[in-house]
Amino acid sequence: MQLPKPAPELKNLDYFAGTWLLEGEMKAGAWGPAGRIVQTDRNQWMEGGFFLIMRSEFTVSTGRGAGVAYLGYDPDEEVYTYDEFNSLGEAIHSRGTVSADTWTWSGERKVENRITKTRWVVKILSPASYDFRFELSQDGTSWIIVMAGKATKQE
Repeated sequence: MQLPKPAPELKNLDYFAGTWLLEGEMKAGAWGPAGRIVQTDRNQWMEGGFFLIMRSEFTVSTGRGAGVAYLGYDPDEEVYTYDEFNSLGEAIHSRGTVSADTWTWSGERKVENRITKTRWVVKILSPASYDFRFELSQDGTSWIIVMAGKATKQE
């Protein structure tokens, strides 16, 4: 029996490997007060090449935190996967698609005791930078931007 091989779609995640500095602004709302966000992501491939591990440290207006996430690809569903666990007690699960230079990760979270749709959008600007925004929606049609900024590759 041969070991399984990573799906070719996983090569698209190579872009995110390395160390990235994310800087942006959060808007005030149920998720917290307005303020600056600074985050460092240290991303490397897990042995076998099936998952990109993202280790994050962040500072927001309410304090500091950390998280670990696993990016992969589900060939049966033909979607990218994102599973994050962080120091805020959150377990975040999203599905991703890529079209040209834009990645969109969609999921759901509980905000003010209601299930809210989420969207993390990444627009690649160059091999070493991308814009990002995080959005929420009650109906999946009207979206509000919660956070936006720019990421720069450090190494």
